[in-house]
Amino acid sequence: METYKMNLKKIGLDSADPRQKLIIEDATKKNGGWPNMYGNMINSTGLLETYLHGYNMFRTESGFTPVEQEVVFLTLSYENECNYCMAAHSFIADKMSKVPLEVTDAIRAGLPIADQKLQALSLFTKQLFITRGRPTKEEVNKFLAEGYDEKKILEIILALAVKTLSNYSNHVFGTEVDDMFKDRIWSK
Repeated sequence: METYKMNLKKIGLDSADPRQKLIIEDATKKNGGWPNMYGNMINSTGLLETYLHGYNMFRTESGFTPVEQEVVFLTLSYENECNYCMAAHSFIADKMSKVPLEVTDAIRAGLPIADQKLQALSLFTKQLFITRGRPTKEEVNKFLAEGYDEKKILEIILALAVKTLSNYSNHVFGTEVDDMFKDRIWSK
């Protein structure tokens, strides 16, 4: 089956309307650049603004460590088979969040993570994805037994929503992986 590819063009400062320019300037200032994914998503300003807000809330208020955040994002991107987000989050894991390489590479390969707590987080995230938010009591109890609390379930749901926005957008655009992420290109 061939996936549909959007005909809309990537938007940058040179082609943005006034509202889009404000978003581009703010995102570029915060991120140090304007990734291809954002250039595509901004075709719907509501889509990109919702993504950026949810992403920021997960990063700043979820209570997960940077390593745990990447485990969640990589697990969801793996399950959604998003080549772009797997490359981007592998780069972030390596360079910014300081995720041990063996953890990132295990997720990228669909293998178990040696660290028991991170493995539990990845498995529970996958279960929320697979069951569409209907985990069993047993799955929740295993997750809680690793030291997580119920609020973390909601935070994973937030991450799932954010990754759905970005992963699906990347699928319909066939987003080209930015040069800075190309060392971590991935495909399932």
